[in-house]
Amino acid sequence: MTQTLYHADILATGTQIRLTRATLAPTRPRMLHDHDFYELFWVQNGRVRHHLANRTETLGEGDVVFVQPGQPHALQGRGEHALVVSLSIHPDTIKALVARHPGVDGHLFWAAGGPVHARRDIRQLAALNHAAVQLENSPCDTLAAEAFLLPLCADLTANTFDTQIPDWLAAACNAAKSPEVFRDGSAGLVAIAGKAHPHVSRMMRKYLGQTPSDYINHIRMEHAARALTTDSEAISDIAADCGIPNMSHFHKLFRAAHGLTPLQYRQKYQKQVVQPA
Repeated sequence: MTQTLYHADILATGTQIRLTRATLAPTRPRMLHDHDFYELFWVQNGRVRHHLANRTETLGEGDVVFVQPGQPHALQGRGEHALVVSLSIHPDTIKALVARHPGVDGHLFWAAGGPVHARRDIRQLAALNHAAVQLENSPCDTLAAEAFLLPLCADLTANTFDTQIPDWLAAACNAAKSPEVFRDGSAGLVAIAGKAHPHVSRMMRKYLGQTPSDYINHIRMEHAARALTTDSEAISDIAADCGIPNMSHFHKLFRAAHGLTPLQYRQKYQKQVVQPA
């Protein structure tokens, strides 16, 4: 048996989103519930048992779950002080987001199948909670809902990998987007992964179809392209900042990635928008 909740009963007139903080009882829920709105919730403290129609999963602090309308589920605290933050979101808001930002299609609220999970580390969870406080102090209208949802969705879809990829590899690949890592090349990626180089290489070929060097060089060349069009640094300095002091090698990689030399790319795409000539 499933209880259904309706956004007309949950959301006040004129609001698109509602935030609820709840300390969960440790007793097993008597039934599952579903709803005609979208729900986003995360575990703020403790551990939570998430009951679904076909399975049960355990969530911990920092776990974030995106639930679509019509997906039955229920929450149960494990131990004391199990606290979740839940957002009930009007379906029109979610439909409008994917219409304007098709890049999110297939992910998060817009993924096929059951609820989608994400993970926030301590720093990211603090940022999420800060955004939640701002949302609480807002009118909870369309603007406020999108101001909360867009940064989170943009961050999570920018770091989307195959759901089968090992957690350690996904974390290492995301960390490799930092200059402190990619300046050291594939060795930096391998070091942050904490695994042997041959193992990292095998897993990247299996899940991403790339070698560590291919992956790092793609990040480096995207970083170089942004730098070439957003500041006036010497090309040699940009190459060094990418961790490639050999200019011949830098030019070869850049031309392979963008079809132009670094200078040609800068001349074509750099525009003076702050102080136009």
